[in-house]
Amino acid sequence: MQALTTYPLSELKLIYRVLHGQIRQHLDLMDSQLFHDLQLYLQQTAQTQGVDVGDHGAWDSWLGNINAPACAIRNPQRETWN
Repeated sequence: MQALTTYPLSELKLIYRVLHGQIRQHLDLMDSQLFHDLQLYLQQTAQTQGVDVGDHGAWDSWLGNINAPACAIRNPQRETWN
């Protein structure tokens, strides 16, 4: 098994975008250790490149979500989980 660091960043971003796009249909992804590890790795990598991952627009752009709509538009039923 390979570590996430051995895969091309572009592939990891693609896989993350696809998985993240399926969360509402597959809520069990929220509890997936792989999804968590992938998100954490990507966030840490983005931060080392100067991306504010708390800024959804900057995060989306870095992930390759070109022209991604704002969260409120993309998901009008969005909930904040604590």
